Amino acid sequence: MRTFLALVLWGLLFVICWPIALIMLFLFPFVWLLLLPFRIVGFTLDVVFSLIKGILLFPFRIMNVL
Repeated sequence: MRTFLALVLWGLLFVICWPIALIMLFLFPFVWLLLLPFRIVGFTLDVVFSLIKGILLFPFRIMNVL
């Protein structure tokens, strides 16, 4: 659904102002490559915080089982 919405919005932009739409079409992969390290760091931090949460809550999970 998100991809369809993006395609419809890009088509609307193409009808209204086609030069900006074409520039956006060619610049999008470069912006995606530029933002990729931030997504990797975000994923890594999410995993680290989940690990810390699991370590801190492990004794309570053991107590809950017993």
